[in-house]
Amino acid sequence: MNAASTPPIEELSGWRFPRTMPSLPESHHTVAVPSGVGFWRKALAFAGPGYMVAVGYMDPGNWATDLAGGARFGYALLSVILLSNLMAILLQALSLKLGIVTGRDLAQACRDHYSRPVSFVLWVLCEIAIAACDLAEVIGSAIALNLLFGIPLIWGVCLTALDVLLILLLQNRGFRYLEALVIALVASIGICFAVELFMARPALGGMMLGLIPQTRIVTDPAMLYIAIGILGATVMPHNLYLHSSIVQTRKVLPDEASKREAVKFATLDSTAALLFAFFINAAILILAAATFHQSGHQGVAEIGDAYRLLTPLLGTTIASTLFAVALLASGQNSTITGTLAGQIVMEGFLNIRLPAWLRRLITRLIAIIPAIIVTALYGERGAGSLLILSQVILSLQLSFAVVPLVYFTGQRSKMGGFVNAPWLAATAWAVAAVIIGLNGWLLVGTFREWLA
Repeated sequence: MNAASTPPIEELSGWRFPRTMPSLPESHHTVAVPSGVGFWRKALAFAGPGYMVAVGYMDPGNWATDLAGGARFGYALLSVILLSNLMAILLQALSLKLGIVTGRDLAQACRDHYSRPVSFVLWVLCEIAIAACDLAEVIGSAIALNLLFGIPLIWGVCLTALDVLLILLLQNRGFRYLEALVIALVASIGICFAVELFMARPALGGMMLGLIPQTRIVTDPAMLYIAIGILGATVMPHNLYLHSSIVQTRKVLPDEASKREAVKFATLDSTAALLFAFFINAAILILAAATFHQSGHQGVAEIGDAYRLLTPLLGTTIASTLFAVALLASGQNSTITGTLAGQIVMEGFLNIRLPAWLRRLITRLIAIIPAIIVTALYGERGAGSLLILSQVILSLQLSFAVVPLVYFTGQRSKMGGFVNAPWLAATAWAVAAVIIGLNGWLLVGTFREWLA
């Protein structure tokens, strides 16, 4: 076959269509990867995307289950948080491998592989999930502003729309600035909870025992329900689309050796970041266990209730303040990843590009309108219920992101020598089945509770 008749590399590698535009074109290959340097310099060049993904595992939507689990059952559900993070580490590793090896994000890969009607349905479902995630961020940030400054929830919801200006400013300065802001906010959350745990003085022995799975988690229906909530809400579908795109900000050479090196260091970045996310989620549960469970306040599940009880139980107002500051940082951090995920999904599935400010405002308005209506009618309690509903919507969409990811990375025609090994493929499908099954179980339980 002569050069003129040779099909594009995308067709040779199992994709139906040649790639027309890289993912996040304004940031694609903008971060240089140094050659001939030591391990730590190389690791530093790839550090960043993992932390942008990790914020989805510590966003306000996760706080309710962690608080309820610690307040009601002490340290017993720490093992569930650990198991959840291990599953997340595996799926995010597959996501970054797809992006680095194929040069496609997950949305582009779906558009190339599936028919147009199927791709359109997947896009609609993903947009709903992103709007639901954005809803959790809006409400979480608004609650934090209310707790810290007494700003009414409705005005707090409206103020969250202004973060689009900060995001656009940082994007224009360079992707590294965006990553730096995310890491700074993640560090702030970590510091806040480290201080909180020091003041709460949790039982070290109880924490260690909590990391060991117990049979009563399965036999106790109430404990099982919260455990499923923790597991089911861990992997955010938009994070899989996001990670497969933002790893392409690194300027990786197209040869196999460079891609293998990139996959190795990107996986290291992702794993370290998600382990930090495990610390944050575990810290929320440990704080609730040490403060509320031990003092008899086992019914605490609302963020506002936790904030108000921390000061009298720990004997200092700084405890409640740090809790609210961490919540605000969590909400604002998640808006950055929500912005990028929305852009990636729209461009990937539809090959339509809108100005970043317009895309963000559209997503924000979809989240803000129901938040304003519910907070106006029902106040903080209604906002809390809406927060839970957003997680249920995320659960509905999850399988439509996980299944294509595991399938694509298991196809040699698409991944070449980077295809999942048999043991990895089996593990990935098992993890996908567990997460999808638990989300389904959580969904059924939630609807039963609403109908009761």
